[in-house]
Amino acid sequence: MKRTEILDTLKEIFAQIRPSVDLEIIGEDSQLVRDLGMDSLTVLLLSLAVENKFGFKFEGAPQFLTVKGVIDYIENVCQ
Repeated sequence: MKRTEILDTLKEIFAQIRPSVDLEIIGEDSQLVRDLGMDSLTVLLLSLAVENKFGFKFEGAPQFLTVKGVIDYIENVCQ
């Protein structure tokens, strides 16, 4: 799966868990807390949605700061 496809899938997930966020502003450099207004609950929801969508389980609690971090992790797991 290409990075752009992963990003598009993440945007679909963000639309569900943070419907107030403008999907057009989401890019790899977007910070989850500062730019997308996520808190610990929405990061947990993001983690669960990513696991379900991409078919894997995180080992430990993920500590993502940016969308790029999420994409990098998905790429490494789904190779």
